[in-house]
Amino acid sequence: MVKGARSTRSTIALKMLMAVSGIIFILFVLLHMYGNLKAFAGHDAYNEYAEHLRTIGEPMLPHAGLLWVIRTVLVVSLVVHVWAAVTLWHRAGKARTVKYQVKKNAASSFSSRFMRWGGLTLLVFIVWHLLNFTIGKVNVSGGATNDPYNLLVDSFDVWWLTLIYLVAMAALGLHLHHGVWSSAQTLGLTNNAKARRNAKTLGWIVAVVIAGGFSLVPVFVLAGVISK
Repeated sequence: MVKGARSTRSTIALKMLMAVSGIIFILFVLLHMYGNLKAFAGHDAYNEYAEHLRTIGEPMLPHAGLLWVIRTVLVVSLVVHVWAAVTLWHRAGKARTVKYQVKKNAASSFSSRFMRWGGLTLLVFIVWHLLNFTIGKVNVSGGATNDPYNLLVDSFDVWWLTLIYLVAMAALGLHLHHGVWSSAQTLGLTNNAKARRNAKTLGWIVAVVIAGGFSLVPVFVLAGVISK
């Protein structure tokens, strides 16, 4: 057997797990962004959409049944993604037998160098976001939490909450930019110069559309365009 072949196969498998789980998250955030943009249609349209998510599949599924299926898939994907990332990071550290001073690599993008810290930033933000809008439903303005649209407006009316959200969206954009490229590479879709250019372009498009789309609502709430 070739020395290190098993380790190499394991590393490829971990990268495949990261790619697949990452694609699942991209599909989810696209749908989530679409739902967020419903805020531009007003209070009733936004709340009707939120309620519709809980009734999809009835009566075959119980109330909010599809949401729980989606949440389960997302939790499993998150655990797999983080576990694979940490394992690969640990292996990369062990592979360096001699400590050296890291020099700036002009060939690597900022998004690739920011990948690990950006991932950690997003993980912390996800916890806060769930506490704010899903699990705990924290209304820092002191208002009610049982109305999705009003909770959204009350939250983003607070400048520092909007700032936190926008910083997280910047981290998400950078993560998506490199993540799309990395996933395409792992899946064997960057075998020539044209394919690599396409992967990089797709990475930018996905990053700008998703991070930009998510940023619109808090910015327009803070500006007073979206209001109660």
